[in-house]
Amino acid sequence: MRRIAKFHKVSVQQFTKDWKDTFPAAAEEEIQAIYEQLRLPVRATAGSAGYDFFAPVDITLEPGMTAKIPTGVRVEMEQDWVLKCYPRSGLGFKFRLQLNNTVGIIDSDYFYSDNEGHIFAKITNDSNENKTVSIQAGTGFMQGIFVEYGITVDDEATGVRNGGFGSTTEKK
Repeated sequence: MRRIAKFHKVSVQQFTKDWKDTFPAAAEEEIQAIYEQLRLPVRATAGSAGYDFFAPVDITLEPGMTAKIPTGVRVEMEQDWVLKCYPRSGLGFKFRLQLNNTVGIIDSDYFYSDNEGHIFAKITNDSNENKTVSIQAGTGFMQGIFVEYGITVDDEATGVRNGGFGSTTEKK
């Protein structure tokens, strides 16, 4: 197995900024405590493909509710690799928990963005069975899988990323 990546926490300053953007009423002491408890993604077993991302706080979603979650995590990986993020299988199966963008794509150059490559998850309880999803702090809710990719023989991309979601889309 090739070792091609390493997870890191974003800085406490970046986490605080992003947490306040999502949860404006949060106190500095509360944010610091959340930051100190953050866990980096890990695989549960030697045969697991996915790295589990852990909820930084308790999350409860009634059917149809959405939450944006700053994970506090960034990932440094080799070029020509991507981290693809999905909901944990059991949560999707039991509750129809979904990522709003279906699959999160974390490119290798995202690590160098102005926001330190902070990985967010926007999740929705899409239950059509009236089930509430409760995820406890420290529980896995999303999984990331590293995948190698190729490019076309005539690819001439030279742009440099400097932003987050949707930042690589050229505006016309």
